[in-house]
Amino acid sequence: MSRQALREPRYQALADTLAQEVRTHFQPGEWLPGETHLARRFGVNRHTVRRALDELVRAGLVTRHQGLGTLVVDRRLDYAVSAASKVTHHLAERGIASRTECLHQALTPAPEGVAVRFGLAADSHLIAVDTLRWVDDAPLMRLRHWFDPERVPGWLERYRGGSTRALLDQHYGLRLHRKRVRIEASSADREDQRLLCCAHQAPLLQLTSDNVDADGSLVEVSISRARADRLAYHIDFPDSPTDEVSA
Repeated sequence: MSRQALREPRYQALADTLAQEVRTHFQPGEWLPGETHLARRFGVNRHTVRRALDELVRAGLVTRHQGLGTLVVDRRLDYAVSAASKVTHHLAERGIASRTECLHQALTPAPEGVAVRFGLAADSHLIAVDTLRWVDDAPLMRLRHWFDPERVPGWLERYRGGSTRALLDQHYGLRLHRKRVRIEASSADREDQRLLCCAHQAPLLQLTSDNVDADGSLVEVSISRARADRLAYHIDFPDSPTDEVSA
């Protein structure tokens, strides 16, 4: 193998340099210099600059905005997990643009772990809805929603994207809240890599929620997989003078 083949690609070397500069010299909300400026500064062509910036997008350091440039992002969006919190509403309150894309949906046999939650036998059919949530034009998390089809008749004809909670409220009169949440660490598989534009085996945060109606009946199990470099969860506990803290 030649020395040239062993050498690191030029765009990757430039990406490493730019990533270090972003971390040390730029603040969230600042714009990077334009592609022409960077190409001139580093003595490369604009194609190399674009490939380097694509690597920074995949790393969650910046977002690309057509006609505007490349924006340094706050690498961890802080999201408060509570019984009633909604991701879309939370982002809107903070003035953060988001959209939810429907990737696929169908009535399909549910995994045993999900079926048991609904009190059903393994391989019972539930509605599975796969969505991808974009924040500031960059993919942040992918979700799998499992719905009881008897509670949401006609769902497959109605849902085409956007907030699932809004559709549940508007068409089915269902305002769900979390009854149970499990947060665990995971790593990106090839599908995560493709959809979330992250490295293979990159750290992810997986949140599984049992979402119930006002009577406490399970309507949805949702499983989200989010980039850990761009999202952090926090849970607040109400103050109580009777609470005790032990190690």
